[in-house]
Amino acid sequence: MTARSSAGRRPAAARRAKTSSRTAPKVGVWLFGARGGLATTVLTGARAAARGLVEPIGLLTESPACAGLGLTPLDRLVFGGHEVRQGCSADAAREIHEANGTIPYPLLKALAKDYAAFDREVQQGTVANSGATIRRVTGAEEEKTTLRGQVDRLADDLRAFQQRNRLDRLVCVNLTSTEPKLKQTRTHRSLAAFDKALDADRRSAVRPSTLYAYAAASVGAHFIHFTPSDATLIPAVRELFEQHGAAYMGCDGKTGETLVKSALAPMFRYRNLRVLSWQGYNILGDRDGAVLADTDNKASKVESKDRLLQSILGYPLHSHVGIDYVPSLDDLKTAWDFIHFQGFLGFKMSMQFTWQGADAILAAPLVLDMVRFAELAARRGESGPMKHLACFFKSPLDVAEHDLHAQWHTLTDYLRRAAPSA
Repeated sequence: MTARSSAGRRPAAARRAKTSSRTAPKVGVWLFGARGGLATTVLTGARAAARGLVEPIGLLTESPACAGLGLTPLDRLVFGGHEVRQGCSADAAREIHEANGTIPYPLLKALAKDYAAFDREVQQGTVANSGATIRRVTGAEEEKTTLRGQVDRLADDLRAFQQRNRLDRLVCVNLTSTEPKLKQTRTHRSLAAFDKALDADRRSAVRPSTLYAYAAASVGAHFIHFTPSDATLIPAVRELFEQHGAAYMGCDGKTGETLVKSALAPMFRYRNLRVLSWQGYNILGDRDGAVLADTDNKASKVESKDRLLQSILGYPLHSHVGIDYVPSLDDLKTAWDFIHFQGFLGFKMSMQFTWQGADAILAAPLVLDMVRFAELAARRGESGPMKHLACFFKSPLDVAEHDLHAQWHTLTDYLRRAAPSA
């Protein structure tokens, strides 16, 4: 069955869809948090766009900026993942449709086989030292297997996925729930010290995302860290990625209020208007909101959202970000920001904006863009942090620049260099 527009006509993409060349690289996309709202939307969008059922709106990699790069066609992406919750992907998609309608009903039927194929590639994840809130929301219990045993099992799942599907490359993406902050010590600063902690089964030294990232690094997969969790790309894990020559990047996808901040704050700097206060307030639902209702889990998120203003403006100011859980919103979120600033003759003025969006709809195309960019980096023989992807993150690794305009120019400069004619 083919998805149709509200007027009953097939989308333009369906009328002009072309099957990609089967000589293109076959790229595995492994999603940690495989049946969450974002992962389900990523899978749905990728398969629907690949089959010409929807327009690829929101995908930078389908825009003229990426023409001629030879990026992996969407129909050459093969999906798998780790998940700790029970259920199936079709039910996860149906839940999203019924809650907020962001996945249209025709796609639920048209992609039934795609959901089933994905489910066959989903393996049991881990909740090692995840905290009580994540265990409560997911309904999962910690397994008794040692940490070394768990990370070896996760890595074996990745290797089997690669072999089973004869993949040319593998990109892993962390889409799990935001974890409580991890107290980092000398154990986390070197791979040798961290390996000793794993062998000693020191659970306090890890969060689930630490094990996921370690497993990805150990098989040489490329890695996108889309959450603000600080336990994921610890120095020891980054060292393992470097050893295997893999590319990686994070942290915390920039999709809503912070995206607007990073575009708007430079305007005040350009015009030499002094920002006195920037107050933000966010309300959201879904499981993400339920997890962030926990103060410990929220800490990482607030920190990543709040740090960029002083960096862009170049001076201290009063700023605050509030996040509250509103269950009835489901995956829809609202952010209200109040900006108090000072102009000529010292006169004080204000600006306000409201951002309303569907979280997964905003985030899913970014994930697909970065998967394709990671494959491009791997093809170019690049490893280490992909700094050119800073514009996609609230807290980009090893990048001090938070001005969205400057970050955008960094990306487009990279793309020009990557073009075959460059």
